[in-house]
Amino acid sequence: MEGVITAVAGVLTVVLTAAAFWLSYEHLQEVAAQHGMADAVARSWAWPATVDLFIVIGELLILRASLAHRVDWWAIGLVTAGDGASIALNVAGVGQDANVLNYVVAAVPPVAALLAFGALMRQVHAYLARRTSTGVALPPSGVNAPSTPVDAAPAAVPSEPVQAAEPAPDLPSAALRIAPAPTPVTVASTLDEARSTAVDLCLPVIYPNRVDQLVRALYGTDFTQPSTARMTQAMAALGLGASDSTARTARGRVKAREPHLAAFPTAIAG
Repeated sequence: MEGVITAVAGVLTVVLTAAAFWLSYEHLQEVAAQHGMADAVARSWAWPATVDLFIVIGELLILRASLAHRVDWWAIGLVTAGDGASIALNVAGVGQDANVLNYVVAAVPPVAALLAFGALMRQVHAYLARRTSTGVALPPSGVNAPSTPVDAAPAAVPSEPVQAAEPAPDLPSAALRIAPAPTPVTVASTLDEARSTAVDLCLPVIYPNRVDQLVRALYGTDFTQPSTARMTQAMAALGLGASDSTARTARGRVKAREPHLAAFPTAIAG
């Protein structure tokens, strides 16, 4: 049901946007034809685009900035200028001695075009944000148990020593005693030590920013989210300053790049 409502609202928004822009555009064409472009039909129809397209461009730039989680004041200025000019020209085209309701009728299409197109961009933003949040997430590297179990049993060692095919002739017995017997390698202890190191449990990721790389390294020491004091101390030790805001911003970038780090327990001091 929610999907049906969203689809119907989207279709109605598109229809309203198209109708409002068409009414505003046609009225502006009539204004242009009445003021010097009566004999140039193509120019009179192209002239309203110099006003209404500012609204479309500004709204698209606002959508792009919203998806990037920032504010584009230049885009907001374009929308304001385009819609203000459209409303003013539509109202001015009615004439000086017209009825008040005539001015209202002329002002409704550009206002409706602005609101309808803004609502359309809002629905597009919600759809794109939902697609981004439900995308396939990459598996965390090194935090969970390995997907392929490792056989921790020691390698098979022959029960009987390997006999040489032929004894080496004329070798003194002392020389034979010099060579030590081969020592079997215990695979279980080696694997246990490898799994217990911070490198496997928290695989390193290279960051171009030195502060980000330092903060990322702190996650692999005691497997807790580093506190602000701990980050600033490490930064000061490497000559990277001791700004709390810089440390917290770097920690946010690291967790945004590797979301699995958010599962680490928080240190006592944040």
